[in-house]
Amino acid sequence: MYTDTELVERCLKGDDIAWEEIVRRHTQRVFNLCYRFTSSRAEAEDLSQDVFLRVYRTLKTYRAAEGNLTTWLMRVTRNLLIDHYRRTKKDRITDSLEDQLEGVEQKESDAASPELFASRAELSEKVQRALARLSPDLREAVILRDLQGLEYVEIQRVLDIPEGTVKSRINRGRIELARVLQQMGVGKRIEG
Repeated sequence: MYTDTELVERCLKGDDIAWEEIVRRHTQRVFNLCYRFTSSRAEAEDLSQDVFLRVYRTLKTYRAAEGNLTTWLMRVTRNLLIDHYRRTKKDRITDSLEDQLEGVEQKESDAASPELFASRAELSEKVQRALARLSPDLREAVILRDLQGLEYVEIQRVLDIPEGTVKSRINRGRIELARVLQQMGVGKRIEG
């Protein structure tokens, strides 16, 4: 199996199979980020396609020495989302975390109770609404760290802000999210 860097090199030499593998590996992450900021599957699908078109056109500008491909893709995605935000002048909102809960649900028994499913759906909806109440800067940092799983240095590159600012935004975002969730009647702690 090729590394992302090897796939990029092969793609730049005209290897269509390498491009397909890059898209296959990263489509879900790009889509999830787009969906978290639009809350629309159709819009997220369109934006994801736009991201990969932009990536294909600008792949020669990727430099492995400056960070991994995932970080670069997240930066391209973020920039496209900013452009989209400016064009539509809508406030970016996040999804209901259904994608995050899917992994947990799949690990559980197939005989999981309907009550558990309903409880998770209700929690997802409340987290969705709570995230939507955060400022875009705090929301973005929390999503990239806690939902996308990026490291601080990767978030620093994606957002193009100092690492200290990244940590501050994540901390403030988590505190604000917890406060909003508590106001909404969700317990004092959310565990995941």
